[in-house]
Amino acid sequence: MQENLVQKIVEEVLQQVLKKQSAPPHNGKIPIGVSARHVHLAQAEVEQLFGKGYELTPKFELSQPGQFAAEETVVIAGPKGSIERVRILGPARSLSQVEVSWTDAMKLGLKPPLRISGDIQGSSPVTLIGPKGSVVLQEGLIIAQAHIHMSPADSTSFNVVDGQSVQIKVAGVRPLILSNVVIRVSERYRLEMHIDTDEANAGLIQQGTLAEIVHHQVHEQPIAVNAQPSVVQQVEQPSVYYYDKKLLSQLDLLAIEAQEIVVPKKTIVTALAYDKLRELNKTLTVRSE
Repeated sequence: MQENLVQKIVEEVLQQVLKKQSAPPHNGKIPIGVSARHVHLAQAEVEQLFGKGYELTPKFELSQPGQFAAEETVVIAGPKGSIERVRILGPARSLSQVEVSWTDAMKLGLKPPLRISGDIQGSSPVTLIGPKGSVVLQEGLIIAQAHIHMSPADSTSFNVVDGQSVQIKVAGVRPLILSNVVIRVSERYRLEMHIDTDEANAGLIQQGTLAEIVHHQVHEQPIAVNAQPSVVQQVEQPSVYYYDKKLLSQLDLLAIEAQEIVVPKKTIVTALAYDKLRELNKTLTVRSE
């Protein structure tokens, strides 16, 4: 209950901040942010790595409101090697997650899946080493899928919807087309596309380079993770869906057509999933068993 209250307060504060900020006109262009390897930590892992009661220290603000790069870094280790001084991004999350490029993954000797941030179920294990201890994550290492953060107003302007997959074009000395770039819409987001260092190096893309959506190549259907194919389209959709996995992400939610979603008590529901539940006016029921 207390966690939900804090989350609601943070969301309201962020929305008020965003309303006071005047975003420059995008003119059909989207600025690109290049994301180097980084770590998101749950508070439990923060304390295991840095000590009991430890809190992350903001170093500088990131482009997305409320997010910051922390002073703290960790070592990420795999069976073939390790990478030192990997930056932690704050604030602390409900689940720990490590995002690397494919080049990084080869150095570690691991094969993480390509996933949207937050979708870590069944992803690669990884070891984190801090000054006060180490943590072995059984899952959480991913290669982040290229995505575009935008506000609802930007979504309307670009004529795209949350969860939709698009193609984007980047001009320059090495022009590049990137496919399966996922649209992520929230009141808390500022317009920016995120790619990793491998993608940036392939196109000689620098921070702040502008991209544009290739509209006629947009996929009409949103990406649906773990969606079950419908055999007969005319069959009436059930009003209640029983979800039994450890994490309910926004993309998982988009694949569920039922009006009420029932989850086990231990299932973790991401903040973006909560946003989408409210937007779609769906009901989330937690069963006590």
